[in-house]
Amino acid sequence: MEKEYIDKLSFDIIGAAIEVHKFLGKGLLESVYHECMKEELKYRKLNFETEKSIPI
Repeated sequence: MEKEYIDKLSFDIIGAAIEVHKFLGKGLLESVYHECMKEELKYRKLNFETEKSIPI
């Protein structure tokens, strides 16, 4: 992957997380932030996978 692509993707993901936190504030369950983050990523048209199992 190109550095510019990774930089933009990182910027977009961090921006989404900041937006969710600004809207919800602090102190909620992780599951609440998780659901809102999924919606924010969809809104920003970012493809993602959530709670994917990986071998350890």
